[in-house]
Amino acid sequence: MTALFALATSLLWGLADFGGGLLTRRIPALTVVVVSQSIAVVVLGTVVIATGGWTEWGPQLWFAVAAGLVGPVAMLAFYKALALGPMGVVSPLGSLGVAVPVGVGLMLGERPGLAQFAGIVLAGGPELRGAPVQRQAVLLTLLAAFGFGGVMALIAEASSSLTGLFLALFVQRVTNVAAGGAALYVSVRRGGRALPEGPGTEGSGIGVVRAALPALAFVGLADVAANGTYSVAAQNGPVTVAAVLSSVYPVVTALAARLVLKERLRGVQAAGAGLALVGTVLLAT
Repeated sequence: MTALFALATSLLWGLADFGGGLLTRRIPALTVVVVSQSIAVVVLGTVVIATGGWTEWGPQLWFAVAAGLVGPVAMLAFYKALALGPMGVVSPLGSLGVAVPVGVGLMLGERPGLAQFAGIVLAGGPELRGAPVQRQAVLLTLLAAFGFGGVMALIAEASSSLTGLFLALFVQRVTNVAAGGAALYVSVRRGGRALPEGPGTEGSGIGVVRAALPALAFVGLADVAANGTYSVAAQNGPVTVAAVLSSVYPVVTALAARLVLKERLRGVQAAGAGLALVGTVLLAT
């Protein structure tokens, strides 16, 4: 159960990161965060009402609020880094954040076996070499990595049941939108852009966002689903295993960039992806 849901998390996060990275090459990163998360709020609100999740309200939801405050900072930094690219090099650095939930698991007394420890080292180790990357992209990715790690640790503590998980994800996303919206407002007041630059009037920018709504919805909902599957994985098995198996999403992002954008992985990057897969097998078994 842990391995299945954790690997599903990696697939969803990898695709969401790829989509978010593509969108921020055309749309301001803050707008991508706010719009995609707003769509997720609407969907999650409907799910909470349909399942009666509001009855799970309790003090543990403060963990979801904290995750909602950290999440937009991490997403904004990561999307900006992915926009600077190349994705196949930037994305693996994001897996450094796995140190946060793994550290929490170790502090709570989890002690991985030898095979599991080997899997953690292989699957959790980021690829630091490859094509040239701007220093700004590296710094943004490191900030995002530890933000993502913090979100993983917080959301795992925000609920103890499936309906409670829906409510926790809803609260997290509402906080995401509030924090991201406030940041977008401040950015615009300081001369930043909320809409893409277009050759015509302001409507052209709105048109770009409107045309991108299906992709924005996919990014927001895939990110929500990934948080949900990670929470289930962490609650049904060792956090150290769940966290590391969930952190191999850069392999998915890199493969998507290779297939869609024709980004080529260097030999050392391909070797790193292969080692991550070996580590995944060790952890899963």
